[in-house]
Amino acid sequence: MRRFILLAGALACLSLTACEGQVSEAEATAPPPKKSLARPAPMYAGQDQVLSVQSGAVEVGRTGGLNLSAKATASSAGWSDPAFLPRIYAAQPPDGIYEVDVIATAPATPGAQAATPIDVSGHWNRYTDGRVKGIRFMSKTNEVTVMVPASPAGGG
Repeated sequence: MRRFILLAGALACLSLTACEGQVSEAEATAPPPKKSLARPAPMYAGQDQVLSVQSGAVEVGRTGGLNLSAKATASSAGWSDPAFLPRIYAAQPPDGIYEVDVIATAPATPGAQAATPIDVSGHWNRYTDGRVKGIRFMSKTNEVTVMVPASPAGGG
């Protein structure tokens, strides 16, 4: 009986090892997920990422900073103080696309969970030397990348 149990255990281990090596064709051809080079900045108590971002826009301001705006969705009504929170980079991203979290302050008393539209706008003037090629708006469930338009002729 003891030999039978040991034999059954050995067969189970071998069968699991054989299954582990099998990879579906979709998994073999899928590109690896992109790894962010940034880390999220700390948020104040009550702040969190919005549920999703539908669209974003970037405009170059007169001083060279960027005017950001996004149409997003919060998980319920009552979210306030929407803002952008730039992520922290150790070095400049190689593609020039910087990430910002789209955040808001959660309501003090939770209400019914119903997706609610929220508009976010703000100004970002951290880099005015042309190194920012695009902005990636980050939410809990998705991200939207918007490229910075070319600055107008004669602009500084």
